[in-house]
Amino acid sequence: MNNPISQKILNLFRTYPKDSFRLNTIIKKLRLQNATKGEVRGALNNLSGTGLISKKDNLYSLNQSASHKDKLKIKSKNRNKKPHKEIIPKKVSGKKQIEFTNLDLKVSQGEIVSVTGKYEFSRDKGILIADWRLRKEIIIRHSDNIGAEHGDKILVEIINPNDLKNEYSEIYGRVIEILGASGEMDTEILAVMRKFNLNKEFPLTVNDEANKIKFRSDTRGRLDLREEIIFTIDPADAKDFDDAISLTKNDDGDIVLGVHIADVSHYVKENSPLDAEALKRGTSVYLVNSVVPMLPEKLSNDICSLKPNVDRLTFSVFITLNKKYGVKNFEISKTIINSKRRFSYEEAQDIINSGKGDFAKELKKMMAVSKKLTELRIKDGSLDFESKEVKFVTDKKGKVIAIKVKERIDTMRMIEEFMLLANKCVTKYVTNLSKEHKTTYPFIYRVHDNPDPEKLYTLSEYVKQFGYEIKISFPKPDKNELKKLLEIIKGRPEEYVINDLLIRSMAKAVYTDKNIGHYGLGFDDYTHFTSPIRRYPDLMVHRILFDYLKNTKTIKQQISHYKKILPDICKQNTLSEINAVNAEREVIKLKQIEYISKHIGEEFSGLITGIMERGIFIELSDILVEGMVRYKDIPDDYYEFDSKKQIAIGRRRRKIFKSGDVVQVKVIRANLDNKKIDFLLI
Repeated sequence: MNNPISQKILNLFRTYPKDSFRLNTIIKKLRLQNATKGEVRGALNNLSGTGLISKKDNLYSLNQSASHKDKLKIKSKNRNKKPHKEIIPKKVSGKKQIEFTNLDLKVSQGEIVSVTGKYEFSRDKGILIADWRLRKEIIIRHSDNIGAEHGDKILVEIINPNDLKNEYSEIYGRVIEILGASGEMDTEILAVMRKFNLNKEFPLTVNDEANKIKFRSDTRGRLDLREEIIFTIDPADAKDFDDAISLTKNDDGDIVLGVHIADVSHYVKENSPLDAEALKRGTSVYLVNSVVPMLPEKLSNDICSLKPNVDRLTFSVFITLNKKYGVKNFEISKTIINSKRRFSYEEAQDIINSGKGDFAKELKKMMAVSKKLTELRIKDGSLDFESKEVKFVTDKKGKVIAIKVKERIDTMRMIEEFMLLANKCVTKYVTNLSKEHKTTYPFIYRVHDNPDPEKLYTLSEYVKQFGYEIKISFPKPDKNELKKLLEIIKGRPEEYVINDLLIRSMAKAVYTDKNIGHYGLGFDDYTHFTSPIRRYPDLMVHRILFDYLKNTKTIKQQISHYKKILPDICKQNTLSEINAVNAEREVIKLKQIEYISKHIGEEFSGLITGIMERGIFIELSDILVEGMVRYKDIPDDYYEFDSKKQIAIGRRRRKIFKSGDVVQVKVIRANLDNKKIDFLLI
């Protein structure tokens, strides 16, 4: 049985074969509080569908007459294949080309193999699943159903995936999991998890390995920093603390910034079950009020986490700054620390503002240093984007009762600045090694290519409607023009709209073993080193760095080894990151719909963020919820989209809507099934 929750439930019923349990009792008995009710209910439905358990009046019990071997067989030639990209364009032959993008699909080797969606019953065609983005109905015969009922959200394996290439072929599927009732929040989040191949549960071999790991306060081969003033600053709700910081002066009076990162590679050994699972996951995924971690909690929230007042093993970068705050030199070393305090961003900010509290002197000095570092970085060519994020306030049942815009305070910028510098320095170390030994030392780089001039030209035409003029040079755009635009729009209503569009005009940052620099940051050398608890590339970078620092007799073998494995690791981690970002966005959208559905008929102020053929996109200013005003819902005129000017214009009255306009809207529809929100202009 592939689902760990299903296996736990089945074991419970086999332990108590004559007892019946309600859903909440099962969750308590098995300590499944970290799983959603939708996940547990889905597992129960699957077990009911296979005949292993029975359900009567909301009570579940073991079906002792079931033949286990017959019921557990769900044949699947594709189900265990490794997922590929989360977005794969597929062209379908025929008179009309259909492009499948961002579907509720898992894909394998370029072929769609499974899909989530709402299950419907039709007497004409039997049982089917409909997904409007697929533009096809997937027919499910009675023999391929495991007990799904009308209105359920289900995961279906496509039996004949090759026929997707023919738009006239009927597509058949078999139900492999019942997720719960469609339209329920727990079910919809579980569907997102299945779509993006996310699982909170770890395989038994991984959990066994993690449970055997014990912390030892070992100073061998490590610089002992346990008496130093070192502390962490993180979000208030954080549980995994990757990084700690310190600031001292050396004998020459120079400032030394210490960035101390959890030494995860000390515990997660290459090719171990823990390592294989971490590579498979690639990153921790944050789904609003829950997380799908890269590593088991024993490591992520305990042994590796830099908790206060306990010894922890770290990998540190000591950066010596000159009088003008440029990097004079740096050192990298394995260390052991004992964090003196765990600050939230807000706590640290209050102490800096008031000058009173724990380590006020150190915090104020750190803030002054970070501001100088930011000035230097911007001066040297870094683009300073501003973006908004939302925070969901929930009740005890996890339902959203408020949405707030996160304030990006100075302590957040300070930590970001210190991490950027540490990432830059460790990469510079490897670059210098390659130059010194006149051989390429393979490494994982975080790179950002030059932007496409054509996309930036389109952006330059778009911003003219706001009265901004930027000159786009070919073949390489002048970064100073972009910096000038970012400076001009600061504090204006359209700032975040233009920021987002500028980011979309850029190339995507990726992981690669080829160093081409980071255009956005303006760095020639850059990697990810500072978050090994939640990002696999950082964990890998730690391993590589330590091997290079040791410089043993086997260094040639290590270089050869990394040359072989890094290209594939980089590609896989880039895909894992994209997968995580898209999953997080979908859950944010679900939570926004949950909130706004309670405010149907209410009015809000919003900003037009985009115009297209079907309507106008509007983002509500105070809560950042985006929806659409459809032209058919605007009664005063017939509006048309002018693609060249990127405006909507009324045919009779010639009234114009453009991006950046502030408008009043009323919420008229919010649909959890298709993830759409509709507004009406006031």
